[in-house]
Amino acid sequence: MAWTLTGAIALLGPEARASDGPVDIVIEGGRIAAIRPAGSAEPVGTVIDGRKRLVAAGLVNGHHHSHEHYHKGRYDRVPLELWMNNVRPLDPIPVTARQVYLRTLVGAIEALRSGATTIVDDLNVSPVLHRDHVEAAFQAYRDAGIRALVGITLFDKPFFRAMPFVEEEFEPELLAELDGKPRTPVAEVKDFARELARDFHPARSRVGYIVAPSAPQRCTDDFLLEMRAFADEFDLPLMTHVQETRLQAVSGPLFYGCTMLEHLDKLGILKPKTTVIHAVWVTPHEIERLAASGATVQHNPNSNLKLGSGLAPLRALLEGGVNVSLGTDGCGSIETVHMLKTVSSTALVHKLRGDDYERWIGAEEAWRAGTMGGATALGFGDSLGAVEEGRIADLTVWRLDRIPFTPLNDPLRQLVYNETGAGLDTVFVDGEPVMRDGRLTRIDEEALLAEIAEEHAALAPLIARSEVQVGRLSAAYGRIWERCRALDLDPATYPAKLAF
Repeated sequence: MAWTLTGAIALLGPEARASDGPVDIVIEGGRIAAIRPAGSAEPVGTVIDGRKRLVAAGLVNGHHHSHEHYHKGRYDRVPLELWMNNVRPLDPIPVTARQVYLRTLVGAIEALRSGATTIVDDLNVSPVLHRDHVEAAFQAYRDAGIRALVGITLFDKPFFRAMPFVEEEFEPELLAELDGKPRTPVAEVKDFARELARDFHPARSRVGYIVAPSAPQRCTDDFLLEMRAFADEFDLPLMTHVQETRLQAVSGPLFYGCTMLEHLDKLGILKPKTTVIHAVWVTPHEIERLAASGATVQHNPNSNLKLGSGLAPLRALLEGGVNVSLGTDGCGSIETVHMLKTVSSTALVHKLRGDDYERWIGAEEAWRAGTMGGATALGFGDSLGAVEEGRIADLTVWRLDRIPFTPLNDPLRQLVYNETGAGLDTVFVDGEPVMRDGRLTRIDEEALLAEIAEEHAALAPLIARSEVQVGRLSAAYGRIWERCRALDLDPATYPAKLAF
């Protein structure tokens, strides 16, 4: 189907520069077929009045965990290592495929409503794989109309053993109990991942698959190498969590005799279309290795701030030649999949780094990370992330006749610093409108939200009971956290937290 947006201001090209006057944007075959001065030619297909509207590229949410949605709002003032088992409990909370479908839609809806047209979902399937749960998540994204890359979390070490000193700090009886918990054999999960790679490649499917080894400390070296070969065989993006916290930064030398990033580099894991999630605690040498490899750093500022993990050295990464993308992380840690908040935070919080104001991160760089940076990370650098002829028509249309843009001086800066999402009028994904006049077109949002609330009410007592069970790990994890806090960092590591 063909569409023409008429008379709109547009943020054009990879640099998102405002158009010199109103333009008409023609969409055909899912692509941007033409961008021309308004009224210079007859419209094609269905006409959408773009007057008093701003057209921008859809944002790319490069990191998210849909399995955390029923935990939204439950945790605060707790660091990652003392919180994370609540969303990966000792015994899985029994959920149905329908409940998985609904929780996935929570993120898809908020992503679209905050201007994101692509979302990357790192979906936990451990310790017991339910194929119908994964299929439900894929279907939710299809129904919402968003572009999604879904990776089922892959690792071959027990999750609770991904920290140092476990053998010393856990009671032997508790360790034996945890080791004895039922889990799906790793080989079966890998076989399922290969099926997803074969059937839902992101180059062919709007809802596709991405390779997601969880983190180096949760994977043996052989497993990491197998995942690297798997991604290369299918030409798939690969993502893994690395050095999010200070504890992880000091754990690398204990596990490998070097940092986790250096270890991944030595193994040959770091390549283009490889995303290192977080990379908060890094050194200049690691930035050099990241840049040389072509890998991306996936920055999640709001989640990192709420968990007290720290602030990645974004200026140093960009100046070092590292591609940077942006994401929200999961709703268990940060409550929201709101990508405009993430872009705005990126442009704000990094101004705390030093008094050389010419090196502060600006709205333009934050927006680029949230669009072109994310597209590049996923291998779509030539086809997504910008309003440009020939690119896939993943577009957002914002109302200029609202307070955030009144008076209008700089549409990009006002979009980044003032728009909340309330002024989002229309969203195109793959050249089709999934939102028109502020309403989602493919799903009954009101009915779904009511159903989600009902299902959550049934699950809430089970989540609370699970949190009590997870509390059995708290004392041991707390001792490990304190021991790691006493270990020295490489003095070359960029400071990621304020000291008082």
